[in-house]
Amino acid sequence: MSFQNTRYVVVGAAGGIGSALARQLVSRGGEVVLIGRSAERLAPLAAELLAPAYALDAASFEPLEQAIAAAGPIHGIVNCAGSLLLKPAHLTTEAEFQQTLHANLTTAFATVRAGAKALSAAGGSIVLCATAAARTGFANHEAIAAAKGGVIGLTLSAAATYAPRNIRVNCVAPGLVATPLAARITSNEAALKASTAMHALGRIGRPEDVASAIAFLLDPENSWTTGQILGIDGGLGSIRPR
Repeated sequence: MSFQNTRYVVVGAAGGIGSALARQLVSRGGEVVLIGRSAERLAPLAAELLAPAYALDAASFEPLEQAIAAAGPIHGIVNCAGSLLLKPAHLTTEAEFQQTLHANLTTAFATVRAGAKALSAAGGSIVLCATAAARTGFANHEAIAAAKGGVIGLTLSAAATYAPRNIRVNCVAPGLVATPLAARITSNEAALKASTAMHALGRIGRPEDVASAIAFLLDPENSWTTGQILGIDGGLGSIRPR
């Protein structure tokens, strides 16, 4: 898998999956443009990869579109931005629910909107991130499942809309991944043990596991793949361990 002479925008680049993806793309010859909310968190990765970085709220349509336009010609865009709220619906406040939609669904929509404008007549790839919880019912996931379920619907509709322009739109749906976002679970021994047992392959995910799948979907060699929701979840979303 080579990304020579390609440039990709990574939204949510300072997170665990976003940073792993950016490193993979650069290690395979590609260029990356980094976008995230915190300039302080982006700076070390930008210096490491010698990559331009833009600090902004990716749910804001115009700032995101302007940053991508400033990046020059691109071959694809990925949205790794998001949040994780684990609460039953009756304990979730309106502010928490709206924030979950903002961080997960609105950023995904803004990414598709900006990417569709920026990708050239030659087409390209847009990849979004959902969750196994959007396709399999897990207790106390109502807000995040609702937001990421919207991301799945967005993926399918956008894939249909932009296929005539040769823009491929796909989505990954991870299980539990050892990222800072999931630290509340992974740092609790009992919660981690219970979560690990739910994954048939006997471990939770690494950021690199998901990044590799995203790279596959970005790769121009896989140009006949669109409208797919790829479960990168150790079997969590589809099988039950013995």
